[in-house]
Amino acid sequence: MNPEPEPLQQDPAAASAPSDAAASSGRSPVPSAVASPQAARDAERPARRATRGPSWLLLVGIALVVMVLVRGFLVQSFFVPSGSMEPTIEPGDRILVNKLVAGGSLQRGDVVVFDGTTTFAAADRTPHQDDGLIGRTLASAARLVGVDVGEQDFVKRVVGLPGDRVVCCDDKGRLTVNGVAVTEPYLYPGDKPSELTFDVTVPAGRLWVMGDHRGDSADSRAHLGDPGGGTVSTDDVIGRAVATYWPLSRLGTFPAPAQLSRIPRGITR
Repeated sequence: MNPEPEPLQQDPAAASAPSDAAASSGRSPVPSAVASPQAARDAERPARRATRGPSWLLLVGIALVVMVLVRGFLVQSFFVPSGSMEPTIEPGDRILVNKLVAGGSLQRGDVVVFDGTTTFAAADRTPHQDDGLIGRTLASAARLVGVDVGEQDFVKRVVGLPGDRVVCCDDKGRLTVNGVAVTEPYLYPGDKPSELTFDVTVPAGRLWVMGDHRGDSADSRAHLGDPGGGTVSTDDVIGRAVATYWPLSRLGTFPAPAQLSRIPRGITR
């Protein structure tokens, strides 16, 4: 008795045996079955699916790498929950921050985001992070897509550069920088430049910052008695806020007001 051939390891010589036998017996060989077009397409589908998966994974991986690089070195998104910068930035606005702007290239009137860990953190939380497991989980997801919700980051307007003398107020109730009275059209309606009087000369390498909603902003004025006299180190500046991108109804940029940017700089000591 001849053993049965193995179906997945058939010998080519054995495969030709039925044809030889048919030829020797004088019978016509049985034609091979021809696959229909639909059957051919069905046979190809698994192969196409197999190649599609890795390509999508590669694209997703590249997108994530690009997003991390952009967020880390170029632009970062922040969610602002407080009203200290109204009406320029409303609670709930999402803003884009240019991280390529170094402290030395800032102008008066620029809106900046800075790390207030050593200066402002105890008085305000802008942006803030929810406490608890759910809050931390949502915060991690937000950071992944570039929305920073760290507790120690603050958004304010630069009013004084290194060497500037910032005083409030003159006999007409106006803020002065290097002796020049400033008209501030960006202030919250009804707010005075400051209810608190001060006379500060900004040290080298530091900034005097204030919120546009002066009646609801714990800014440099609130830290006059702290180390640094309420000023913020230029090294702590994360970047310059360039635009609100959400909600779309508030889409807009933050140009530096000419009233501040044109004032000659003070002498750095």
